[in-house]
Amino acid sequence: MRILIPGGSGQVGRMLARHFTGQGHDVTVLSRTEQTAPWKVLAWDGKHRGPWVDALSGCDVCINLAGKSVNCRYTDENRRAIMASRVDSTRVLGEVIAGLSQPPRVWLNASTATIYRHALERPMDEASGEFGGGEPGAPKKWDFSIEVAKAWEDAFFAANTPRTRKVALRSSIIFSPDRGGVFDVLMHLVRLGLGGSNGSGKQYVSWIHDADFIRAIEFLIEAEHVTGPVNLASPNPLPNREFMRDLRRAAGVPIGLPAFEWMLELGTWALRTESELVLKSRYVIPWRLQAEGFAFEYPEWNAAAKQLAGRWRAG
Repeated sequence: MRILIPGGSGQVGRMLARHFTGQGHDVTVLSRTEQTAPWKVLAWDGKHRGPWVDALSGCDVCINLAGKSVNCRYTDENRRAIMASRVDSTRVLGEVIAGLSQPPRVWLNASTATIYRHALERPMDEASGEFGGGEPGAPKKWDFSIEVAKAWEDAFFAANTPRTRKVALRSSIIFSPDRGGVFDVLMHLVRLGLGGSNGSGKQYVSWIHDADFIRAIEFLIEAEHVTGPVNLASPNPLPNREFMRDLRRAAGVPIGLPAFEWMLELGTWALRTESELVLKSRYVIPWRLQAEGFAFEYPEWNAAAKQLAGRWRAG
C-alpha cells in the first residue's frame, strides 16, 4: 500500500511509519520541520496546497495526525495554535481529496477521546457517549479541549469526499516505551517514588497499548464498511489510583507518594503543561471496535504495564 501520514513526525506518527515501512509498504510523512527518516518526508505547512498533493493523489491510505501537542500551557497563543493546526490541516486535506481524480480509499483522521465529558459513573461509547462542556464537576477551563475536539471533527466530516471512506480516531492515551513519551515520563516518576494516585485518584484513565493501537489502525484500514467516529481505547479503563498501583508493580516499586490536586497545579505549571491531562476522568470504551470483532492483545492494564515496562528497561 501507499500510505501518507500528514503530521507523522511525532511519536505516534513515527510508530506507525516504522511499522508500515517494516511491513513493506510505501510510507510518506508530511512534516512542518525538516528531518531525516527511513521513509520519505515531504514538507508542508498544514494550511496550503503544495508539492505534497502529488503524494496524496493515488495513495491508498491517508492517516492525518497533524496538530500541535497539547502538552503545553494553554496560553492564548498556544490555544490558537492547537486549534488552527488541527482544523486547518484537516480542512486543506479535505479540499485536496475532494478534487483528486484518484483519491485515497480511506482517510483516518486523528481525533481524541477527550471529546467526551468528565465521567465517573458510566463509560462513554460512540453510540451513547455524551460530549463534554460545562458539565458539573469539571472546571470551566477544560471546555477548551472539548471545543477543539468538536471543531476538529466538524472540519473532518464537512469534507465532501464521497469516494473516500472516513474514520475519526477518538484515541485515548497511547502507551509505548519510546523515550520522551507518556509511559517513559510515568516510569521515571514511579522510580523516583512519585507514583502514587493523582488528585482524588477516582478519575478514570482510558488507555491503549501501542501494539493494539497499530493493530486497530490496520483493522480500520481493511474494514471497508466502518465509517464515522471510532474509540481507540482498551475495553478496561480504570481509576487513576488502580492505574498507578499496577504501574508501580510493573516497575518493581512498592510505594509511591500521592500528588494532591494543589501539588499537580503547581507541578504542571512548573513543567509548562496543564493539570487537565491528569485530572479529567476519561471513562471511554471501544464499543464499535469490539462490535466489529476486533480482539485486543492487551485488554487489561496490569498485563500491558508489565509488557511495556519490560520493553522500557530493554530499551
